[in-house]
Amino acid sequence: MRRGRRLAVDVGDARIGVASCDPDGILATPVETVPGRDVPAALRRLAALVAEYEPIELVVGLPRSLNGTEGPAAAKVRRFASSVAKVIAPVPVRLVDERMTTVSATQGLRASGVTARKGRSVVDQAAAVIILQSALETERVSGTAPGEGVEAAT
Repeated sequence: MRRGRRLAVDVGDARIGVASCDPDGILATPVETVPGRDVPAALRRLAALVAEYEPIELVVGLPRSLNGTEGPAAAKVRRFASSVAKVIAPVPVRLVDERMTTVSATQGLRASGVTARKGRSVVDQAAAVIILQSALETERVSGTAPGEGVEAAT
């Protein structure tokens, strides 16, 4: 397991959930929700978070369908990840499978008593936590970085 903090993002149409982990890669925690409709502003905020947290990589959740295929949402996330990679270089960006993370996050928040109205602002952060925790576990088990690397947009 590589030592170093990581950041993870759950990219949605309206919001981008952000999570971080400790330098030992044991526990992922929510950071904030970044407004996602203004992409240039979102990229600036993510760059500021990368500067603040100094992660060894940024993990981006890639939405796939249950059968593993990629649709329009995945294509949008791939483009966004490529744009982020350009803005935060030389910090690497990795795409990891995020199937069912938003559903899991919503169910977990509901089970803990968070209402749908209050939960909207934190569900994206909770999904980012699940994405990061899954990526950390994958690396712990496999001994290699999770997911696939992203090339910066030119």
